[in-house]
Amino acid sequence: MTISPNHVVIVGYGPVAARLADELLPSVRRGELSLTIIGEESSAAYNRVLVADLGVGRTTAEAISVSDPAELAAAGVAVHLDACVRRVDRARQGVLLADGTWINYGKLVFATGARPVVPTLHGLNPDPAARVPLPRGVIALRNLADAAVLHDAVERRQRVVVLGGGILGLEAALAARDEGADVTVVHHGAHTLGRSIDAGAGHTVAAALRARGITVVSQARAVGVNMTDGTDGNPTFSGLLQENGSVVAGDLLVLSCGVRPRVEVAEGAGLATDRGILVNHSMAAHHDPNVFAMGDCAEIRCLDADCAECAANTGPLGLIGPGWRQAEWLAAFLMDSAAASTPLPAERAPVMMLKARGVDVAVAGDVAAGPFDDVPGLSVSLWADPEHGKYVKMSTRGGVLCGFISVGMPRTGAELTLLFERGAELPADRSALLRLDGPDREMATVADPARTVCRCAGVAEETITAAVVGGCSSVQEISAATRAGTGCGGCHSDLKNLIEAHFAPA
Repeated sequence: MTISPNHVVIVGYGPVAARLADELLPSVRRGELSLTIIGEESSAAYNRVLVADLGVGRTTAEAISVSDPAELAAAGVAVHLDACVRRVDRARQGVLLADGTWINYGKLVFATGARPVVPTLHGLNPDPAARVPLPRGVIALRNLADAAVLHDAVERRQRVVVLGGGILGLEAALAARDEGADVTVVHHGAHTLGRSIDAGAGHTVAAALRARGITVVSQARAVGVNMTDGTDGNPTFSGLLQENGSVVAGDLLVLSCGVRPRVEVAEGAGLATDRGILVNHSMAAHHDPNVFAMGDCAEIRCLDADCAECAANTGPLGLIGPGWRQAEWLAAFLMDSAAASTPLPAERAPVMMLKARGVDVAVAGDVAAGPFDDVPGLSVSLWADPEHGKYVKMSTRGGVLCGFISVGMPRTGAELTLLFERGAELPADRSALLRLDGPDREMATVADPARTVCRCAGVAEETITAAVVGGCSSVQEISAATRAGTGCGGCHSDLKNLIEAHFAPA
């Protein structure tokens, strides 16, 4: 048995694994490293964040692809598609696939991502380890097959029931409704986006959803799914059964109940896990310097009990941007540990955005307290116009923005995002920010070439502008040149605006 210390094996073939492979490719071509990628799906890596857009016909499978197996193979990378890892033997430094293939590694990287949470409902399998397929008419909108099912439902103008009031569920609901489907959102909490925003903002968002023709069922407790025989005689979803006995009728159920890091193979290999695979600040697994983890399956928690950074971690962030930054740092470390002497930067509190046509939501930081709550050192400003779907809350400490919510105020939300990411002070007159979405917005808005337009890839406006000046005239061309727009897709409108501004007649 020969083990090459320079052989890197990646378990998982999602967008984070693809970014690591891209970063390692120059070393592979120079013969300094050998690389093997093991992917469970039959297709190459694609951007899961945009699966809903694919399902409603707003993009294509080619457009959301983030890796080319043929290019990797031509460079000497071994790519195993439709392959399942049976176990990892850390003592022998090898990976055993379900078909009996044995692959030795020098360094092993887990990039297994996360799987959707399947709620415990009568008629669904509650045991994720069993991997029993969901019944017909029920999807989790996590892969290309799910996108195809949603696309068929939208094309046929069917009734779509979304279970879950989080960001991904609402984005899918709004996209499906925009393309002609009859949509109902069912969620357990008192208001939508209950884990991210306060009640006032949540009710404002729900009102905006209803104004778009979406039925919203709040404080619902689903207990089962009803199945009826389809036209071919096979059972298919027909309704979501509630605890009170009522049924939300539908033709397709979209589960949007969160995700759970995939750690089963790592646990089987004896690695330490909690919410995710436990790693240190070099992304190395506890007590094994030859094994690493990154992305949705990795939880940074070093062995220093006094580490303030680790104490603040609550598990994997579940966002594509941090995963990409981990992949880029880890690639530098694997190619030359001395070159990665700069520690992996800690991630700032993320800005979460609801990306939908006509419904703009941005939220970040501490937003729990209200303007009249007695919280030492905290000042809260709030403005609401629920009739017109607008709501803004700003929390500050010493004048510095530490949390905000913006609903229906896209320019205000963009400015608050910029101020939050910079740790900047708010103006003494908070109402000046509200005027950004008013009739005098052209006077209030100040261009900032250094602002980050694409937060997932960390691309500034000046970089995008330079690409446009250099000849890029479409979002796809900018993405190819700068990687901007390849993440969640929330910056696509900004990219289009920059293109239009450059090519507009003088």
